[in-house]
Amino acid sequence: MYATDQVMPNRAPLPMQKQAFNRSPDRQGLKLKKSLPDLLWRFAAFAPALLMTISLSIAINRRFSEGGVTLAEGTVVALVAITFIWVSLSVSTVLVGLTRRALNPCITRYSRRHAETQNVALLIPIYNEVASDVFGNASAMLKELAQGPKKDTFTLFILSDTRDAAIAEQELHALSALRSHAPAGVEIFYRRRPNNTDKKIGNLTEWIENWGGAYEAMIILDADSLMSGAAIRQLAHELAAHPEAGLIQSFPALIGAETLFGRMQQFSNAVYGWLLAEGLATWYQSEGNYWGHNAIIRTKAFADNAHLPYLRGRGGKQNLIMSHDFVEAGMLRRAGWAVRFMPRAGGSFEESPQTLIDYALRDRRWCQGNMQHLRLLFTRGFHPVSRFHLLQGAVAFLLSPAWFALILIWSLIGAMPEEALDPIHAANPFYPVWPKNQQPIDGLAFLAFIYAMLLMPKITGMLALSARERTRSDYGGWLKFAGTAMLEIILSVIYAPILMVQQTVAVVFAVLGRSMSWAPQNRQAKGYTWGQTLRFHWIETLIGVAMIAGIFFGSVSLWLIPIAISLTIASPLSVLSGAKVQNRVLRLNSPQCLREPRVVRRARVERAWMRDVLVAAANTPPDNSAIAAE
Repeated sequence: MYATDQVMPNRAPLPMQKQAFNRSPDRQGLKLKKSLPDLLWRFAAFAPALLMTISLSIAINRRFSEGGVTLAEGTVVALVAITFIWVSLSVSTVLVGLTRRALNPCITRYSRRHAETQNVALLIPIYNEVASDVFGNASAMLKELAQGPKKDTFTLFILSDTRDAAIAEQELHALSALRSHAPAGVEIFYRRRPNNTDKKIGNLTEWIENWGGAYEAMIILDADSLMSGAAIRQLAHELAAHPEAGLIQSFPALIGAETLFGRMQQFSNAVYGWLLAEGLATWYQSEGNYWGHNAIIRTKAFADNAHLPYLRGRGGKQNLIMSHDFVEAGMLRRAGWAVRFMPRAGGSFEESPQTLIDYALRDRRWCQGNMQHLRLLFTRGFHPVSRFHLLQGAVAFLLSPAWFALILIWSLIGAMPEEALDPIHAANPFYPVWPKNQQPIDGLAFLAFIYAMLLMPKITGMLALSARERTRSDYGGWLKFAGTAMLEIILSVIYAPILMVQQTVAVVFAVLGRSMSWAPQNRQAKGYTWGQTLRFHWIETLIGVAMIAGIFFGSVSLWLIPIAISLTIASPLSVLSGAKVQNRVLRLNSPQCLREPRVVRRARVERAWMRDVLVAAANTPPDNSAIAAE
């Protein structure tokens, strides 16, 4: 055991240069030129999405205009355009990814460019996390690195912001065990800040300013991050081989899911996410994004260009930028550094929320930060694609209230009585005026079309993956794979209305300035009581009951029944989301479950070992003798 919570090397300061959003950096970096193929790939992603959205909006507007466009109808057309552009962009991105994969099917290999050796820091910022899991994962990654080539030097830093004294004590016990059993020659350091100023941003900033000068690169990991030795080495090699790169983001696959909801996300990520990631990388190019973890960053470039200023809030209050990763990527790019995305590297993993409630709580935290991005859209010097990333982050949450409003207005239009079709009602600006020989637009048909577009990326990914003989073999045949995919799609459709309402609530909280206190993600697949669940989902339940009443009395369109039922039974569905499925017939197995990567198996063993260590430490009487720290 260590008698101190500061086990760090000699200081190597690297100042973080102050930045501003209202002016560009004084020194611009390299001008990254685009080739014609690069421009064509980007055009192929955006042009079809715009064309589909414009065509649909014009078609709906023409149908409405035959009887005179009312306020409600005009609102519908506007909402269709706002929402559908993002749906169609997702579809075109997946199709671009599929095309790119077909043209270049090989897995990405190490760049052939010469790469200098580097000192690379592995940074794991933590806050009141389960110590056995964090240090167990770290042990697995260090043992992975020890088995491969020793070109670069890797040093592990556990950067703790833990406030709970009992958890902090566990971290020290875990540190002692980790250092005692680490591979020879591997350095492991630990520091716990007395005050967690500026949360994760402040944690990383303090490390850079005190120790960053000794390391050319840093790989940022979350508490639940896991990377194979090959993945870590490849990120380091690619950064060294591409001197214009300031940040390289890997594509983390989801692992560790034991519940129904967790398996849904894990299956979707594995079976559909790879094509979306391929498409994103195709049009991201050197204007990629940063997801906050499982990425390598050039330390000096980050220190010189990505120190985030505060945002001025109400009453002149200085507010911390919550979703900092998107903004940091934009700041690196405006300084001339390339921000790349490597979706094919493999060996990068993370965990996801295990229940519907945990997912919604995480969304509320993310929504607060993503809404801040709207204030940064006109930051001086940002690349247009960086601005688009900021907009996309905010729209990811704003789409839910937009969808909710669209569904509500269209359902009311669809439920209007027959006499409302008479032109005599034109005085009412909210009533649609249909000619005598013209039928209203079928809301159910529109909903079916939207669902088809939403599901197209999933179906495309499923068909592309099922074409691989190895995948069919792992699942025991194409039918079992297709059945698992169909189950995931059905569950996604059932849970979608609940998530729509929850994200709408998150947006309302953000707009009203209601802050969500940050808490570690529940990674232990622990469910919630019925009382907790009912209190959490009362809004969805109330909306669902109101919809069913409206349908019964004829004031709401019949095609809302599936949505109304999902909302009404939100609490039972939420309880079901936390049901463990690993020992059930319908397991929703992802490829990572059926063919588990070596580092995942190793991490499971190391976490179990670390749990035993901490249990033994907790049952050992304290030794009052002072033990000097190293």
